[in-house]
Amino acid sequence: MTEVLYYSAFTTSPSGGNGAGVILDASALDDGQMVAIAAELGYSESAFLAPGPNPDDARSFTLRFFSPKAEVSFCGHATVATAVALGEHLGVGDFDFHTAAGHVPVTVRSDDGVLKATLTSVEPRVHDVDPADVAEALAALGWRNDELDAELPPRIAFAGVRHLVLAAATRERLAELDYDFDRLLRLMERVDLTTVQLVWRESPTVFHVRDPFPVGGVVEDAATGAAAAAFGAYARELALVPEEASLTLHQGHDMGRPSLLEVDLRAGDPRVRVTGAAIRL
Repeated sequence: MTEVLYYSAFTTSPSGGNGAGVILDASALDDGQMVAIAAELGYSESAFLAPGPNPDDARSFTLRFFSPKAEVSFCGHATVATAVALGEHLGVGDFDFHTAAGHVPVTVRSDDGVLKATLTSVEPRVHDVDPADVAEALAALGWRNDELDAELPPRIAFAGVRHLVLAAATRERLAELDYDFDRLLRLMERVDLTTVQLVWRESPTVFHVRDPFPVGGVVEDAATGAAAAAFGAYARELALVPEEASLTLHQGHDMGRPSLLEVDLRAGDPRVRVTGAAIRL
């Protein structure tokens, strides 16, 4: 019988964060079995570990992610959950994860007795988005164009998977999320999006975010590390923040599952670092 560990990432409370199943030894499971386990667990994603390319390296792993519907190339919250689980089993320090999106190094440390994991994204990219696709996304969301923040223009951002970044002009607009699930799903499948990263800027370095995730069969994610990494790249590309900056992202509050994501940008390094705590449930 496959052992499943249950974690919530980007929180220190069982009532917050984004849940993930973590399977520390999935080497005997095939793809169909992993999808079935993920569907039974019902989390937005669950993580499945197997030995890495170098079987002699006990801190190197192949890491795969499955939503209740299909495999996902990269998932930040399940990466954080897995790293903290390994930190509890093997001790704090560095781990190497080999994912479908690429190599993702992670460092686990203890912060006043709470384990936190910092993942380093694959090299990100930020692209323009077709105005017709923005219009369709707004229609699916029930948002008007004049409800967007003109200083944070729509873009597609990638840091392992693709996200459409849309910025609300007000916190009230972000809070009122009641979208057409099937219509947004069709757009996201056509444009190859994993989530839509909805953002409201509270201050130059503090943002509130929400992430509809219909392609994973989930209405909304409570904490999305992959989108946080992509948003860090977006903020740097648009010069919203200095080349070296630390951002705070609040997510999940409107769902009743508050989450805290820390995003770090370093001068001279295009990759983005995302930090969060995780606790075993």
